[in-house]
Amino acid sequence: MDGIFGLGRALVVLGLIIVIVGVGIMFIDKIPFIGRLPGDLRFQLKNVTIHAPIVTCLVLSVVLTVLLNLFLRR
Repeated sequence: MDGIFGLGRALVVLGLIIVIVGVGIMFIDKIPFIGRLPGDLRFQLKNVTIHAPIVTCLVLSVVLTVLLNLFLRR
C-alpha cells in the first residue's frame, strides 16, 4: 500500500508543477523585460523568425538559483 500512496503523492506534485508552469507561460508576456533585454537575439527572414533570448535566460537562471537557495537551504 505504501508504494501506491507514494505514487499518488508524486502524481499530485507533478500535476501542481505543471499547473504552475502553465499559468506562468500564460502570463509571461505581461512582464515587460522578458525576451527584450540587450543581448537577446532575433533573426527575421522572409517568413521565418528565430528568437534566442540568451540574456533573459541567464538573468532568470541567476534569479531562480538565488531564490531556490534561499528557500530550500536547510
